[in-house]
Amino acid sequence: MESKVLTGRTTSTIAGAGIQLRLRKPFTRENVSFISAKSIGNVSGGGNLIWGRQLRPSLLHEKSSSSLSMVKISSGKRDILVRPIAASSEGSNSSAGEAKVGFLEKYPFLITGFFFFMWYFLNVIFNILNKKIYNYFPYPYFVSVIHLGVGVVYCLVSWAVGLPKRAPLDSNQLKALIPVAVCHALGHVTSNVSFAAVAVSFTHTIKSLEPFFNASASQFILGQQIPLSLWLSLAPVVIGVSMASLTELSFNWLGFISAMISNISFTYRSIYSKKAMTNMDSTNLYAYISIIALFVCIPPAIILEGPKLINHGFADAIAKVGMTKFISDLFWVGMFYHLYNQVRILRFLTANFSIKN
Repeated sequence: MESKVLTGRTTSTIAGAGIQLRLRKPFTRENVSFISAKSIGNVSGGGNLIWGRQLRPSLLHEKSSSSLSMVKISSGKRDILVRPIAASSEGSNSSAGEAKVGFLEKYPFLITGFFFFMWYFLNVIFNILNKKIYNYFPYPYFVSVIHLGVGVVYCLVSWAVGLPKRAPLDSNQLKALIPVAVCHALGHVTSNVSFAAVAVSFTHTIKSLEPFFNASASQFILGQQIPLSLWLSLAPVVIGVSMASLTELSFNWLGFISAMISNISFTYRSIYSKKAMTNMDSTNLYAYISIIALFVCIPPAIILEGPKLINHGFADAIAKVGMTKFISDLFWVGMFYHLYNQVRILRFLTANFSIKN
């Protein structure tokens, strides 16, 4: 049994059945389409439709109320029952399959902006409280130890409760982190020496040269080519710092040199950090750096300020503000120092994520 379609004429013949279907109106590609057909009886018993493909007018391709309902086509002598093809619902399926995007995922710059704000906020509070302590307790080496010590206690408590879970540290990672921690300790101590010697604003003015030192280290130490546009953008910073230093009323060489050493130390910290990249998260990484830096800062504090603290340093501070305020100030300045540095790392990571996305 076979089916033939005569393309040059409008007559179709079904072999074996002796039935001829004649379409009264010529058809074209635009007004016909192919649909599946189903046999509904014996061909010899009444000229029913064969298995295969059947031509039908495109006018009958409209949506019916039921995709499974039968459609009757009159072909002159015979009536043919066919089943329409169900329409696809790609649009609804694709829309249903789309994952819902959260508000913060849609606008990641809001997270970055939040961390920027928190970093400035915590940094301002730290600097104000830190300078207030130096007004009645001028021992920057010991205060630096307190800053790191409070942060280390915070990290140890966080590890104890599992927030976050402590990441293991092997000997190779320890060797890679030691230079980073030493530079961190040196930069931190020299910053505090500058804070104690001059105004906080002047120290931060000098420390604003840190991007210039980072660019210089990247160019001449790491061998990375820095574009001329970046050097030109740093020129106003260098000129502004020079003018501010010349007109600063609280200027002294101890504060100026300490701030410059801090810039150089933090620049080398950045260099060693790039060489000591690990798979550790930022919280664990900063915790290990703080622990190592604490052990680096303790010996200079004991050697340079230990005798003075025992003789009259602690007694003078307690006499001025009282034991409770003295301990409270030291605790909170250390807490704000740790928090603003932790947020600084998160700010850096989220900023990079937003730029990449």
